[in-house]
Amino acid sequence: MKLKQREKLLFIGDSITDCERQRPVGEGLFSPYGKGYVAVVDGLLQSAYPELGIRVVNMGISGNTVRDLEARWQTDVLDQKPDWLSIMIGTNDVWRQFDQPYITESHVYLDEYKRKLDRLVETTKPQVKGIVLMTPFYLEPNRSDAMRATMDLYGEAVKSIAEKHGTAFVDTQAEFDRVLEHLYPAAIAWDRVHPSMIGHVTLARAFLRGIGFDR
Repeated sequence: MKLKQREKLLFIGDSITDCERQRPVGEGLFSPYGKGYVAVVDGLLQSAYPELGIRVVNMGISGNTVRDLEARWQTDVLDQKPDWLSIMIGTNDVWRQFDQPYITESHVYLDEYKRKLDRLVETTKPQVKGIVLMTPFYLEPNRSDAMRATMDLYGEAVKSIAEKHGTAFVDTQAEFDRVLEHLYPAAIAWDRVHPSMIGHVTLARAFLRGIGFDR
C-alpha cells in the first residue's frame, strides 16, 4: 500500500466528502469523519492496517466548488500538513449550471475548473508525499443526458491533470457505471448526486484500490 506508518491522509471536497463530519476539523472522537466514504475508508484502514496508525482527516464542506477549495486551501490543507491528500470536487461546479441556470455567477465552467484545480495540485505536490485525484460523478447511466455529459468532461479534466502531475487517479464515474448496470440510480442516490451507503462504499472501494489497499 502507498500509505506508510504514521502518515496523515486528508480528504477535501464538497457534501459527498463532508457527510456531517466534525467541525472545525474532521477527526477525533464521536464520528468525526461523517457518514460517508471517508468514514468507510478510515474504518477499513484501521482494521486492515492497525499497525500503521494512519491518521485520517475530513475537510469536506457541503456546497463547495473548486473556487471554495482555493479560498480555504491554506488553512484547510496546507496548514494541516498532510502526507497524503485526496481531492474530489466538481459536482457543484457542474450542478449549479443546471439547477441555477440563471444565476451564472454560481457557475464554474470547465476552463476555470481545470485551471484552478491544476494550480492547486501544482502548488501542493511539493509539500506532500502523494495526491489522489478523484473525478466528480453523476449517477445517470444515459451518457447523452446533458448533466452527465458535462460531468464527464470535468472528469476528463481531472484525468488530464492527474496524468500531467503524475498523481494517483480514481475514476469514480467508471465505478458507478459498473454498479448502474444492475441498480436503478434512485437506489444509490435519490437526486443522482448524494449517495446512499451503497454509493459511499463504492467510492471507498475505488479510493482504496487507488492507494494500493491489498488486505
